[in-house]
Amino acid sequence: MKLTAYVLEGHELDIRPAPVERGWMDATGDSFAYRCLPLAVANAHGWEILCGRGFIARWKGGMDIGSVSVFGDPGTGVPAVSHFGHGILTFHIPCLFRTEPGIDLLVQGPVNRPKDAIAPLSGIVETDWAPYTFTMNWQFTRPGVAVRFDKGEPFCHVWPLQRGALQAVEPEVHPLSQAPELKQQYDAWNASRLAFNSELKQPGSEAHARKWQKLYHQGLLPDGSETTADHRTRLRLKRFRP
Repeated sequence: MKLTAYVLEGHELDIRPAPVERGWMDATGDSFAYRCLPLAVANAHGWEILCGRGFIARWKGGMDIGSVSVFGDPGTGVPAVSHFGHGILTFHIPCLFRTEPGIDLLVQGPVNRPKDAIAPLSGIVETDWAPYTFTMNWQFTRPGVAVRFDKGEPFCHVWPLQRGALQAVEPEVHPLSQAPELKQQYDAWNASRLAFNSELKQPGSEAHARKWQKLYHQGLLPDGSETTADHRTRLRLKRFRP
């Protein structure tokens, strides 16, 4: 699958594979947040567009365009503006993305990077045909708070997805008892999990030394057998190249 970014003349696009590392995860005790494999894989699931210049934005609380003020760092311009009003901060993406037929582009805020007083908005763009640029928008959640974006800070996260895939899904709900093998596996895991958490509180115990169970991280079933050949513990995406 190809994903191409055609940069507008006179502009630059700073884009990279999203890294797994997060400052707040590094700051957790023993970096324990990285033990959550679904969280770590999601961190790296796509590409991040980085802010070209640092700036501060503030929302006064009104709905008009002038209610959002943007102040660039000394000697620089601003990469975001107040365009729509309603407390929305807008980044113009200086390129046209092109995907293969039937492939859309999910445009959202950086994954698992919470930011105080402002929240990213998400969009899905049909980039297999549209000759139009799009914007990345953030909505202020509290007025009067100075929100800072640093130079090099991710402000947008993109990744391709198959158009129509969700419409093809046929959702169903059943009691777990209707899947005897799955219920047996769950019961075995749940029992071991309860025992492990109980033992974890005992200094010197095996669980206390291990600190956490690693079955999901290692792609193993409760009995220790492997369940899939394509289990992922880390994504390594390619960089955009000329």
